[in-house]
Amino acid sequence: MTLPAGNPMIRVLQVFLLLDVIVFALVIPGMIQVSDRSVLVSVLSGGAAIVVALAAAGTIHRGRLGFALGWLTQLVGLALGLLTPFQFITGGVFALLWVTTFVLGKRLVTQPSP
Repeated sequence: MTLPAGNPMIRVLQVFLLLDVIVFALVIPGMIQVSDRSVLVSVLSGGAAIVVALAAAGTIHRGRLGFALGWLTQLVGLALGLLTPFQFITGGVFALLWVTTFVLGKRLVTQPSP
């Protein structure tokens, strides 16, 4: 599930991925302080999520790989909720924004030009 090159919503999706990076960085201390996870587990899981999101943001303009990593980033954001419950909400909001933006990008493709 990709958008064609030149679709303006690709830039918006890229911004969401960069915002995911910020959220994933902030979830690390949340896992440690609120959910009482070990520093090692928090840093490894948050760091892995950050790497996936950065890779997605860097490659989303190149097509399939970037979009696959973008969808994976949304799943990782939700999966972090297994380590700290508030991430279910935050990850859900970002996943909803991702899907909504993607759908709007698809509509731009199918809409006839004036």
